Amino acid sequence: MPMARETILIVEDEKEIQELVRYNLEKDGYRILEAATGEDALKLAVEQSPELIVLDLMLPGIDGLEVCRRLKRDQATESIHIVILSAKGEEPDIVTGLEMGADDYVTKPFSPRVLTARVRAVLRRKPADQDDEAATIRIHNLVIHPGRHEVLVDGEPVKLTATEFRVLHVLTRRPGWVFTRYQIATAVHGGDDVVTDRSVDVQIVGLRKRLGPAGRYIETIRGVGYRFKE
Repeated sequence: MPMARETILIVEDEKEIQELVRYNLEKDGYRILEAATGEDALKLAVEQSPELIVLDLMLPGIDGLEVCRRLKRDQATESIHIVILSAKGEEPDIVTGLEMGADDYVTKPFSPRVLTARVRAVLRRKPADQDDEAATIRIHNLVIHPGRHEVLVDGEPVKLTATEFRVLHVLTRRPGWVFTRYQIATAVHGGDDVVTDRSVDVQIVGLRKRLGPAGRYIETIRGVGYRFKE
């Protein structure tokens, strides 16, 4: 067995699914904790500080969405990664889960290999901190200088509006992450209620046009939002 790495809390009330997830994650070298209720999940999250939680939504007592909301509102647990694993696979369910703060959403029935790969991908993500705000970003054929509000594509400057620059900065700081329209609006405008999903879409359209061929790296995730291609 590989050397144990990060600790993962599995929150699942169906024993067979819990055992299947545990088996595959243990095989990948993770230390596993288990909870069958939302109340136990919240308690273990505080006491054990796992790096990631695989979270079912339909739980006895406190449901998974409420668990997610509480974890993300508590400073002691807000940095814990969350991968939702749920039979609720409609677009509104996925959007709600991501907007609550989950890093990824896997629907049941699921492939254990896909779930393990998603877990690995989420754990590879590094949280952005304040020092990263001014760091120059180099990705594909783009160079982004936050301090100078300057973007170069193939070495040539591209003129962006202040809002377009902030949207690009949000997406490129975490390539591969899926951001909902609400998350983009909050990051760019500080949660201004006047900002709508439609206004975010308009900014994305304008940004893609200004970036030219490099605009293809901004991918639309249907029913959810956008991400910058890794």
